[in-house]
Amino acid sequence: MEIEPRKFADAWAAAWNAHDIEAVLAHFHDDATFSSPFAALVLPESQGRLIGKAAIRDYWTIGIARIPDLHFTIDAVFVGIDCIVIAYVNQKQARVNEVLKFAGALVIEGHGTYAEDVVNPTGARA
Repeated sequence: MEIEPRKFADAWAAAWNAHDIEAVLAHFHDDATFSSPFAALVLPESQGRLIGKAAIRDYWTIGIARIPDLHFTIDAVFVGIDCIVIAYVNQKQARVNEVLKFAGALVIEGHGTYAEDVVNPTGARA
């Protein structure tokens, strides 16, 4: 893994808080995959799994439109061999974990995870 985990997480959160999807995607490999229960709601045909940067961009663009007050506050960063977990609190005060696996300095696989007992953890509007 060719990143400084906390520095990466801070830049990741800053990009999200600026609603700058392209800045977030700059950290992703063109062939990255991403999964999220929210993706399954927003793009049912995806079954929650997105393949490639273009599909991830489309999903996040829809997501930002449905969560105009989106804001992340990092709680902790956990480090593995080739992955990090960014634990954060979103604008709804829901605790979320983003699991990111790296190939070199770029994310090759990501997973948005939410507590199972929270209704609409993203706070998205219909």
